[in-house]
Amino acid sequence: MPRSKKSFDERIGAKDSEIQKYLDKAKQMQAQKQQLERQKKEADRKARTKRLIEIGASVESVLGREFTDGDNIRIMNFLKAQERNGRYFTKAMEKDIPAASETETVTVVY
Repeated sequence: MPRSKKSFDERIGAKDSEIQKYLDKAKQMQAQKQQLERQKKEADRKARTKRLIEIGASVESVLGREFTDGDNIRIMNFLKAQERNGRYFTKAMEKDIPAASETETVTVVY
């Protein structure tokens, strides 16, 4: 029984089909990559929001009252002055301070 051979046109068509299959797969993978990038961006945004909320809660805890409209400017000015006068805020943030329970007060001496 003779072996049938595909013509050049048939083989080229088969390769075109195979190429299209890989192009479709590449598009699908690109869409999956974009979805992962969106999910990462959303997770990063949520983590930043959580940090900002925690910072605000810490400030209110230390103040012993709720934050008011002018407090943000006062805190920024205070921190900038601390930095100008000797980078005290940066130094405090770089120190290894043991975690305190809610009832303890930790005094840091510089």
